[in-house]
Order: sequence, then structure tokens, then C-alpha cells
Amino acid sequence: MSGTREGIGMKIDGYTRTCGLFGNPVEHTMSPAIHNTLAQAMGQNLVYVPFHVPFGQVKEAVEGALALNLLGVNVTVPYKQEVIPFLKEIDPLAERIGAVNTLVRTEGGYRGYNTDMPGLYRAMCEDGVVPEGETVLVLGAGGVARAVVMLLAEKGAARVVILNRTVEKAERIAEEINGMVHRRFAEALALSDFHRLPEGERFLCIQATNVGMFPRTQEALIEEESFYRRVHTGYDLIFNPVRTRFMEAVEAAGGRAFNGLKMLLWQGIIAYELWTGSKVDGALAREAYEAMRQAMKLV
Repeated sequence: MSGTREGIGMKIDGYTRTCGLFGNPVEHTMSPAIHNTLAQAMGQNLVYVPFHVPFGQVKEAVEGALALNLLGVNVTVPYKQEVIPFLKEIDPLAERIGAVNTLVRTEGGYRGYNTDMPGLYRAMCEDGVVPEGETVLVLGAGGVARAVVMLLAEKGAARVVILNRTVEKAERIAEEINGMVHRRFAEALALSDFHRLPEGERFLCIQATNVGMFPRTQEALIEEESFYRRVHTGYDLIFNPVRTRFMEAVEAAGGRAFNGLKMLLWQGIIAYELWTGSKVDGALAREAYEAMRQAMKLV
């Protein structure tokens, strides 16, 4: 029996390095399309596979990955916080965000990184969405919204307004971030009070909740047309569907709208660069993007 197996266009042998994804569920992940495309295009003997980690077994998954010599691991919901105690060390950005989505093998354990927020910023820049100097509206007050507000503070946004159904949750994030940046950068507003935003001014708005995600694709956190007249650019972190109700409302009111597909791409590319030490150029990034779109049956 041969020690080499040909499959899905890649050569797997005794020298193949393995990377993967920890999550629950993982059945619909697009990450293999990104990483296996990059590995093949760059001629690197690496394969990426998803691993379904049962609830309560994150510690065992990390220890198993280390024992099996996995080069690196992505971590998706619901384990981005739960994985942290089982890491050897954590990158300062991931520590500030309070979530890890990428594990990089080091001597004696894994170092945790967060590539979600750098990936979002890279995607925004590619789409010509520049937060510097902007007043930005952030919809939601969960872990993702908190990370987005922190990113905006680091990238030079002038001010952030966090809108959430439960205003107390938004207030806690605003107070925490303001304490970190030592100025009144973020403020909280109930969703129902959006009319208190200045009339005649238009904002960059980042949708950081799962409202509108498949299968509940006809939902939006805010339905009132008058809100969207205040938005010049809407960025929805959801990528399934690729055109959300939020995006439709932004465009109907004359604004530009983007989904989270490029964020998914760039967080994956940044993780791949951390694992391999390679640099992914624009042409290869576009190839990985098209592979991801094909996997989603968008082409």
C-alpha cells in the first residue's frame, strides 16, 4: 500500500502538516476552502480539516492537537473564550478582546491570537471603508460588538455609538472601552432611541449581531427606514446570506453595503500566515476568495 494518497487535488504523505478548526457545529464551515486553496497554490505540504469538538471537551481537544503535532488551529463558536485557559500564552490583542480564534504551535503549547478583528479591518480597507475620523454606529452588545468597538478605537474612529435592545449591556461595553482608552470614546443608546442621532448626519454602521443570519434571513435588528437614511455605509458581519435584510435596507436608502465574506477570508489568511510564515499576495487572496464563493455555490 502506497504511503501517498491523492485526494481533492492534494498530495498527502508522511510529511504533510495538519491544521484544523475546532467548533460545534463545523459542518458548514468555509475555512477548508480558504486554507487548502492557499496550501496548494503555494506548494506547501499542508492540509486543513474541521474537527467537531463536543461540549465540555475543549481542554482534551487542545491537548490532543498538541499530542498529534497539529501546526495550528482555528477556533470558532462557541469556544473562542473557553479555549483561553488551555493555552500556553495569549497575544496582547486577543487578551484585550477576550477571545481567541487562532492557535499557533509553540514549544510546549499553543499561543492564542485573534485574527477576526485584523481580518475585519483588512476587509474594510479593501472595500474602501475607512473608520478613521468617523462616528460609527455599532449594532449589538455581545462579544463581537465589544471587539469591533475596540478595533475602532485602535484604528482612529472619532466616536462610537453602541445601539442595543438592552441598553445596559451597551453601557457596560462603553464604560469598559472608555476606561481602556482614557477618554469618552463610546456611548450607548437603546435601539428604540436611534431617532436621537443627529438629523442630517450620515454614519458608518457595523451590524455585529446574528440577526438576519440563515435561516432567519428576512429579519433586521432595526426595521425603520428612517434609521437607514442616517447610514452612508453599512457593514454586516454576517456572510450567510451574502445579501442580508440590513444590507438591502442600507442600499434602499442610498448607502453602500458590504457583507462579512471578506472578513472571513482575511481572518483566515492572517491565520495561515501565522502558521506558515508565508505572505499571501493579492492575487492569491482573490483565488482563495473565489474558492470560498464556489464552496458556498455563489458562482
